[in-house]
Amino acid sequence: MRPIALRAAALFDGSGRRLIHDPLVLVRDGRVADVAIGPRAPVPPDAELVELPGATLLPGLVDTHVHLAFDAGPDPVGALAGRDDEGVLAAMVDAARAQVRAGVTTVRDLGDRGYLSLRLRDDAVPGGPLPTIVAAGPPITTPGGHCHFLGGEAEGVGGVRAAVREHVERGVDVIKVMAGGGQLTPGSLAHEPQFTVEELRVIVDEAHRCGLPVTAHAHALEGIRNSLAAGVDGIEHCGFHTVDGVHAPPDLVTALVDRRVAIGFTGGIAPSDVPPPPEILRRLPAITALFTRLWQLGALLVVGTDAGIAPVKPHATMPYGMTHLASLGVPAADVLRTCTATAAEVCGLGDRKGRVAPGFDADLVAVQGDPLADLAVMHRPQAVFVGGERIG
Repeated sequence: MRPIALRAAALFDGSGRRLIHDPLVLVRDGRVADVAIGPRAPVPPDAELVELPGATLLPGLVDTHVHLAFDAGPDPVGALAGRDDEGVLAAMVDAARAQVRAGVTTVRDLGDRGYLSLRLRDDAVPGGPLPTIVAAGPPITTPGGHCHFLGGEAEGVGGVRAAVREHVERGVDVIKVMAGGGQLTPGSLAHEPQFTVEELRVIVDEAHRCGLPVTAHAHALEGIRNSLAAGVDGIEHCGFHTVDGVHAPPDLVTALVDRRVAIGFTGGIAPSDVPPPPEILRRLPAITALFTRLWQLGALLVVGTDAGIAPVKPHATMPYGMTHLASLGVPAADVLRTCTATAAEVCGLGDRKGRVAPGFDADLVAVQGDPLADLAVMHRPQAVFVGGERIG
């Protein structure tokens, strides 16, 4: 592939707080080779110049929580059940391409069926590059528990240890455990825990022994408490649900902040004729206040949109997640860093994703205008590059 030199009006490099004006980003062999500054920065003679007038270049976005196997329709579970594996893979490819078009060049898939996300991660797919996929495979859950239909049921200390070992043998990048219930599974309640502390600790210990992080799905207050006691690396949703509302005890909030547990903010609600479930809408103001407090206290937050689970969560939700995070009072520069460099670190890719710097993958997004002044420009990518290859 011929080297390319991208000349733009400005650059957000993923690490700073301000735009760098008049950048020239040189890409060789799918990686950033150099970043020069100034309108007269020379273009190497072997490189193709790509002019992006009026545009700001940024690192490709990282969504830390997606479900490529779900179609974001009114019945994603039923639609998944109605497809064979090849049909699911085809739908996952479409979902992954939608992510790229939205500027998302890395996704962490936290729940598939039959380890299909690993096939998508590892196999070449015609038609252009897909986002980098960090794959969890089927989430580990209790018998009949949340998302049991994905195939990750396990019971007891011996059962969960065996489940982790199977996931490791299959080659997953992260262990996802359902520490509590959720909305997608009849009979599973979001305010109730699932595994015991002992079982969760076995999952964490076994995963860490094998060099893998653990992130726990936990809406429920007790699920969060159990997950913290077990030593998980991340908690998804983290809504502190009780049977009748939201309750975040100060000691647990302090522990989340002090231990630097990666908290997945389920940000972003896309316009849809099908609204979120009433239970979520009822708790949303309290959850918003909670995450505002977590940010103010310095918690390690990332945006994981949960793309695929509902019509309000299409596979292009990250720009809505960014403006949602900003609505908590988070400055635009911090939003951009959260969704690039910080998210890449949480996904274990901080040495090659999330920044525009020499040696990093040339996953780049160009938007027209200044995202620090108006994050709405993130909804309209002018161009996306994956490994230096232009997508749009």
